[in-house]
Amino acid sequence: MQSNASLEAVAAARLHVGIIMDGNGRWATRRGLSRLRGHEAGVEAIRRVVEAAPDQGVGTLTLYAFSSDNWRRPKAEVTALMTLLRFYLANEIEALVRNDVRLTVIGRRDRLPDGIASAIARAEAATVDGTTLHLRIAIDYSARDAILSAAAHAATAGQLTRERFADLITGETNLRDVDLIIRTSGEKRLSDFLLWEGAYAELHFTERMWPEFDADDLADALASFHRRERRFGGLTAMAPEEVPNL
Repeated sequence: MQSNASLEAVAAARLHVGIIMDGNGRWATRRGLSRLRGHEAGVEAIRRVVEAAPDQGVGTLTLYAFSSDNWRRPKAEVTALMTLLRFYLANEIEALVRNDVRLTVIGRRDRLPDGIASAIARAEAATVDGTTLHLRIAIDYSARDAILSAAAHAATAGQLTRERFADLITGETNLRDVDLIIRTSGEKRLSDFLLWEGAYAELHFTERMWPEFDADDLADALASFHRRERRFGGLTAMAPEEVPNL
């Protein structure tokens, strides 16, 4: 088993990409399919991107699967999404282990249907040694709620730094800040996603619906990212490792 320090070293050397996976329902509706079929196709897109990410220089991949505001969707759709989550946790873990992928889930777990929180814990334990890719899935997630919770814990944390506060927000030590946030389906907003970690993230918006998104689309987004000059508030380009944790 590798130490946490070695896992962090691997992640620190590679990019952190966040993706707002948008457009499943519209993709399905345009094809005369049910919204559930769109979400099923979205799971296939997750598989493609997870497989492609390590070879494209991505060490951490955070996917926005279900926001805290998504509970307001029709009950039937929420139930279908939770069923898909159960399916993913039950059927994808073997592949994640085989591909050396570590899975963690961020967001609240107390409001998830019975059995899902324990399934998440089992999946996280089974993949804890993965070093090729750290896959983080945001479920019942709100960046503002994460910041609020961290602030509550910070009241008893003693002397506080940005780095320590970031650890409280993410629940991890020294998680790399987000380098690139991608949103599919043409929408151009962050929707309460990684607001602290993505303070200096580059943004990439694409018209592609999430079920259509593939390795080439990820490569295009990363190519655009690499053409940009990242100054982090300064006058000359800086490498991410030179920038204090936000």
